Amino acid sequence: MPLTTTGELVTRAAAHRSAVASFNIITLEHVEAVIAGAESVNAPVVLQVSENAVKFRHGRLLPLARAAVAAAERATVPVALHLDHVQSDTLLRQAPDAGFGSVMYDASRLPYADNLAATRAAVDWAHARGLWIEAELGEIGGKGGQAAPDAHAPGARTDPDRARAFVADSGVDALAVAVGTTHAMTTRTAALDHALLGRLAAALDVPLVLHGSSGLPDDELAAAVTGGIAKVNVGTALNIAMTGAIREFLTAHPAAVDSRGYLTVGREAMTRAVTAVIGALDPASARS
Repeated sequence: MPLTTTGELVTRAAAHRSAVASFNIITLEHVEAVIAGAESVNAPVVLQVSENAVKFRHGRLLPLARAAVAAAERATVPVALHLDHVQSDTLLRQAPDAGFGSVMYDASRLPYADNLAATRAAVDWAHARGLWIEAELGEIGGKGGQAAPDAHAPGARTDPDRARAFVADSGVDALAVAVGTTHAMTTRTAALDHALLGRLAAALDVPLVLHGSSGLPDDELAAAVTGGIAKVNVGTALNIAMTGAIREFLTAHPAAVDSRGYLTVGREAMTRAVTAVIGALDPASARS
């Protein structure tokens, strides 16, 4: 079916007090696994390409983006393409022509005033070209080798009053909030600050986004949606699934040299991980 947009999926999810699962992709196998997992439970999904993934692909956005668009157009469920954690204005400006309908512009590393100014400029540019734009306020950390902060430390989490002012002054369409998760967690031991999430949901009139969701157990993922999260970002969980399956395959088949063998099991493992995340967000999907 035709490529949809992140804005459409998130707006619809927020209106129904549900959340859309958004998965970071690095290889074609990631793309295929995410779509297959979403199709297996008849759920919409977002494919996300991060700036780090673009760097991995020699700084070239188009090869992976074109593959994602082609796969999305052949999917039987709605699929959107999102450019994630963009810090480079040069990369931001490539988004429309590469098929992206949305961007997460990340100036959260900057002091508040600088974050606001950079985000406002990005929003003005993006909105003029029909792009839906997400930003981040708070310290989630753990991205691209960045040291992960103490997610429970004072000042690390998103302040509702400051968030309200940031959204009003920047004009963003959605806000990623720091409520207890960290990027790149390999254990599912994170715990959300549910009281803070409730205050943020009450304070803001834009959809809330949860980054670092791979670190949350199923009950916390479900509680995040109940608490007002409308977009849930997952990346590391897919890499754990893929790497574990490939490692197991190569241990069992030490003479294997055909990459199709281990990539097949890696893709299948990621597909199962996608289905599991969507099921945690919407138990009805897991039963369908």
